[in-house]
Formats: sequence, C-alpha cells, structure tokens
Amino acid sequence: MKTKSTIIQSYQTEKSSAQQGRNQYSFVVRKDANKVEIKKAVKEIYGVDVEDVKTMIMPKKTRLIKGRYEWAKRPVFKKAIVTLKNNKTIDPNKI
Repeated sequence: MKTKSTIIQSYQTEKSSAQQGRNQYSFVVRKDANKVEIKKAVKEIYGVDVEDVKTMIMPKKTRLIKGRYEWAKRPVFKKAIVTLKNNKTIDPNKI
C-alpha cells in the first residue's frame, strides 16, 4: 500500500482544533490502514516524528433534516489521532 494513499484528508472539528494545542492531529484514513502505516505516512508527508497513533472506527449516523421529511446519512469511516514528538507543529491541510 502506498503511504500517501493511507491518509485521505484531515478531520477538522472543534474538539480536534483544541487538540492541536497538545500536538494531536486528526486524519481520516483508509479502513484497512494500521497504526504503523499511518505513522510512516505522516513521517513521509510532513517530515516529523510521531509519538503515538490512536485509531477508531466512526459509526454511521442518520438524522432527520429539519423542515423536510428527508434523512441525511454519514458513512462509516476510520479516524486516526496522531501525537507528534518534541512540540512540533504541522499544517494538517497540506494533503
């Protein structure tokens, strides 16, 4: 598997923006990617050392759109939270 295709995009929410102050960055990754592959991909793309990688499968969500009788669906995806060593910072939108 190619390392650049391991990370799909950065994952930006209010919580993930607050975690960037603690050198933790969130990314949407391929479902079949493991922690070692994610660590290598971040090292190759950004050139920084990774201390820890935490992964989780985010479940699908369905909700009713207000004002319409219509359902909105979010698919299942895998999220990785990457902690960097030595207080390094990166631009997560570089991908």
